[in-house]
Amino acid sequence: MNILYTTNELFASKVAASMCSVMENNKNVDEVVFYIVGQGLSEASMSNYKMLGRKYCRSIEIINVNNIMEYLKFDFDTSGWNPISMARLAVDQLLPESVERVLYLDGDTINIASLEELWNTDMHGKALGACIEATVDKKRKKSLGMGKIPYINSGVLLIDLKLWREEETGSTILNYYKDNNGMLVANDQNAINGALKEQIFYLEPRYNFYNIYWYYPYKVLKKLMGHTKYYSEQVVEDSKKSPAIIHYLGEERPWRKGNRHKYRAEYFRYLKKTPWKNEEMESGWELYFLCWDIFNFVIRPFPMLRYKIINGLIPVFMEWRTRNIKKEKAKMKG
Repeated sequence: MNILYTTNELFASKVAASMCSVMENNKNVDEVVFYIVGQGLSEASMSNYKMLGRKYCRSIEIINVNNIMEYLKFDFDTSGWNPISMARLAVDQLLPESVERVLYLDGDTINIASLEELWNTDMHGKALGACIEATVDKKRKKSLGMGKIPYINSGVLLIDLKLWREEETGSTILNYYKDNNGMLVANDQNAINGALKEQIFYLEPRYNFYNIYWYYPYKVLKKLMGHTKYYSEQVVEDSKKSPAIIHYLGEERPWRKGNRHKYRAEYFRYLKKTPWKNEEMESGWELYFLCWDIFNFVIRPFPMLRYKIINGLIPVFMEWRTRNIKKEKAKMKG
């Protein structure tokens, strides 16, 4: 089993917690190799990753990338995010030829069940498997020429790397991004959706489980997806009962003070097993989460109104997030 992460120094501890969760829940797998594509990682972080690997007798391969532009070869706007997040689009260039299948995980995910079934999924001749994000804005889908085609979240990607290379899938996505002048709202996620559209195998939501499944009843999700053939009500309910990968999507991240995410304890359970076990939580979020909790309580009976409000606020949140990320970068340089 091959697992891929991308990270920078700011997110190193989150990736460690995610890696630890995979190690803990897949002890029966004979071989698990972790690939970390990193930018600006400190010697201490790299040493800690290796230490974590030794603890669980797992291989950790760190691939340092100083300039992701060497692989993408065109200018792009990441809306303030670290460019290393784009590395998953160059997975065929970054990983050894011997790697024929890889599971990419965002650093803000936690694995709480075996991944063997996911790893062995038959994707029926498709190079990429991912989970549907039903609540994406219809305007975004329209801008990508997707119509009623499901939009996927790129936080968990099962990649048939052998087929990916044979079909030059990476080049297809990068060319789409380049044709859009390197300016897509959700960066590489939009590029994947716009370039591949229906050439994606839809994984069950339990493998990329996030908050929308608590906030929207099935009938609303079905309406937003456009068809029950993608996720039946039973599949959604089973995923809610036994998720395998928790994705802390949006601002609901357990390392922020005031957060009340249902699975916040799982993050700390695994973080405490890593060299980052004493890391302090981010402060300054308490008022935000108080307002968020009030909003969720008031809006719960009106899911479609929630959908319209959230999608209307996303551009505002993204602009605010971009400013904060730039401030964090400035602090680090200072």
